[in-house]
Amino acid sequence: MSAVPTSSGGSPRRELGAFLRSRRERLTPTDVGLPQAPGRRTPGLRRAEVAELAGISVSWYTWLEQGRVRTSEQVLRAVSRVLRLDAAEAAHVLSFVEESRPPVDAPTWVSRNLLSLVQAMAPHPAVVLDPHWDLLAWNAGYAALLTDPARLHPKQRNLLWLVFRWPPARTLLADWEEEARSLLGQFRSRAARRPNDPRFAELIGELLSDDDAARWYERRETAGFQPSVRRFRHPAVGELRLRYVKLAAVDEPGHHFLAYLPDDRDSEDALRRLRENE
Repeated sequence: MSAVPTSSGGSPRRELGAFLRSRRERLTPTDVGLPQAPGRRTPGLRRAEVAELAGISVSWYTWLEQGRVRTSEQVLRAVSRVLRLDAAEAAHVLSFVEESRPPVDAPTWVSRNLLSLVQAMAPHPAVVLDPHWDLLAWNAGYAALLTDPARLHPKQRNLLWLVFRWPPARTLLADWEEEARSLLGQFRSRAARRPNDPRFAELIGELLSDDDAARWYERRETAGFQPSVRRFRHPAVGELRLRYVKLAAVDEPGHHFLAYLPDDRDSEDALRRLRENE
C-alpha cells in the first residue's frame, strides 16, 4: 500500500470515499466493541479506529475516504466488515474495485430476438432497459399497466422518471415508498460508478427536483435487486400481484429484460382484462 495517492477528479473514487465516510459516521465505538471515551466529540468512529480494525494504515484509509487511491477487493471487504455494512451496501462498495478494462457502452438498439421476446410476453407486461434504465422497448401489456411510453417525451421514457415524476405512480404502486426507495438505491449504485456520464447526471438532476428522492439520495441509500411481488392498484381492474423478473441480455451488454408475471389467478385474469380494454 505504498503507492502515491493521486487526484480523483470526477472519478468514482470520490463517491466511494463519501459513502465510506457516511457509514463511518453512523457508528459508535461500542458498535464495534471499542470503549466509549468520556467527552468524545467526534461523530461516529474515527478514521484511525476504522483503519486499526481493518488492518490498514491510517494514511491509507484517509486517502481512501478522500478518493485519492486505488485499492483492492481485500481491503474493501475488510473495511465493509468494520463498518457493519449490510449485503447491499457491501456489494455497492465492492463494485468500485477498478478493472483494467474500461466499461463497454451498451448498444442503443434492441435486437430482433429480444424485441420478439418482449412482444411474445403479452398480456404479461415486459420491457427492455438500458444501463440508465431508459425504456428501449415495451409491449402492450406494459403500456396498459402503467402508461404508453410512446406518449411521453423521449427523455421521460425512464423507469425512475415514471416512479418519481409521473404522478399516477404513487397510487398505482400500492407500496410506493418502499418500491421507490429500493429502486432509487439500486439506481444510485449504478450512477455512482459513472460520475461523468451525462445521461446519469441529467436523470439525477430531474429526480432531485422531487422532495422524497432528494431526501433519500442525500442519505446515500443503496439497495440490490431482489426478486419480489409488487402490488398494483389499477383504476380499471383493481389490485394485481405481479412477480418482478429481471434478466440480463448476454448478447446485448448493459440491456436488461424485465417482466411482470401474475402471482395468482386473480392477477392473471386482471392482466387479460387490461389487454381486452385496450
